Amino acid sequence: MAQVPTGSTFAVATTIAAPKGTTIVSNATEALVTCVAHGYSAGDMVIIISGWGRLNKRTARVKAPLTADTFTLEGINTVNTNYYPVGTGVGTVAKITAFTQITTIMNPSTSGGEPKVVAYKFIDSDVEYSINDGFTAVSYKLEMDADSISTAGYTALKDLTEVQTDTVLKITTRNGSPNYVPCTVALNENVQMTEGQINRVTVSFNGNNRSTRYAS
Repeated sequence: MAQVPTGSTFAVATTIAAPKGTTIVSNATEALVTCVAHGYSAGDMVIIISGWGRLNKRTARVKAPLTADTFTLEGINTVNTNYYPVGTGVGTVAKITAFTQITTIMNPSTSGGEPKVVAYKFIDSDVEYSINDGFTAVSYKLEMDADSISTAGYTALKDLTEVQTDTVLKITTRNGSPNYVPCTVALNENVQMTEGQINRVTVSFNGNNRSTRYAS
């Protein structure tokens, strides 16, 4: 069923547990991670640091099969060994233990995720060719009511802007489908004042890798 933006919620990761080392990350349609005594449960969200650039800094949901020392990264396909060379994807995982909701949001917009195209032409030909060269980073920008300065969400954005540490933006549509964007935060507290509109501030979420989206 088609959805509209109304009713969507935005939140930012504000508490992240200490990272745990991974010893194996498998090549599979859904990667299996070996992490001794990880303590995770199905449904937990983790931030991944990996030797695989396509996986590094992404966010994924923990899924069964689940043992004391292994878990599956839901929806993370690492089958292609050209992009995910065998044995080189290890690093760390860190569980997100708390999200703080951002309220009084207006005019959210997104950019990035498009292919970066390189055009070229051989000297003996009048035909131009093009190839894809990766993707641009996914980013979001939104406005907030300037009077929300005393809310927990505003405080969280201000703190994350100050320290510039990696975090995750969570966007949940009205039907419960979440989208996770690894990012850093930049809150612009300069108040925008326009006749006929409420006073606003802007915040940017600058993407670090591809977003991860789940049906529910």
